[in-house]
Amino acid sequence: MKLIYEVKDKVAYITINRPEVMNAMDAEVYAELSKAWIDVRDNTDVWVAIITGAGEKAFTAGADLRSFIPRTPEKADFCLTQKNMILNRGLEVWKPVIAAVNGYCLAGGVTLLFATDIRIAAEHAVFEISEVKRGILPGNGGTQRALRQLPYAIAMEMLLLGRRLTAQEALAYGLINKIVPLNELMPTAEQSAKQLCENGPLALRAIKELAIRSQSLPLEHGLRLEESFQEFLRTTEDAKEGPRAFAEKRKPIYQAR
Repeated sequence: MKLIYEVKDKVAYITINRPEVMNAMDAEVYAELSKAWIDVRDNTDVWVAIITGAGEKAFTAGADLRSFIPRTPEKADFCLTQKNMILNRGLEVWKPVIAAVNGYCLAGGVTLLFATDIRIAAEHAVFEISEVKRGILPGNGGTQRALRQLPYAIAMEMLLLGRRLTAQEALAYGLINKIVPLNELMPTAEQSAKQLCENGPLALRAIKELAIRSQSLPLEHGLRLEESFQEFLRTTEDAKEGPRAFAEKRKPIYQAR
């Protein structure tokens, strides 16, 4: 299988499984990724997702250009904006997504990373937006998210020059949350997922949606939207369980309802 997808203990594990080509993503992988992200969005048993690459060398080297460049898309596909929708292309997934970066994170790997929420990298990870060197642009959000997540000069160096960042540089610029030894990568990601699952799941989703939508809203609109979400959350069982558990000095038992 080119993509491995499994759900365990409220966590969806997505593994790009083409280590022989640095986990480059061909059309089949993108189609399977679309199905996986839709399940993360819709499956009530999923509260958090972790995405990584197979092996110890690469998270993903991005799109497998050999499988895409010769292909001429149908002109009618231009209007099929929801076809094979993925996380970084605009699929709305408000559950937290953790990236476990186990090596090379290149081109479409970085644009995928941009769409995740918590990012943990192995010590040997490197990050590069390299599409310009191939005469193409970094699609699926590359040109749209780089300047929102990195300092302007660094983002433009990556976009226009294809500058490569080490894990330490990525950490310094705020692209990732932490660096760990490779053997601690997945345990660290799973620990983060466990901590997320201990929080109110509906509150997590509301907070993520509000934080992301606020980037394109005037402050007064964002504040009003925040107030509306708060009123909705107050009607949920989880919002009653949280304060009750606090008063009883025990861990809350959330049910996402």
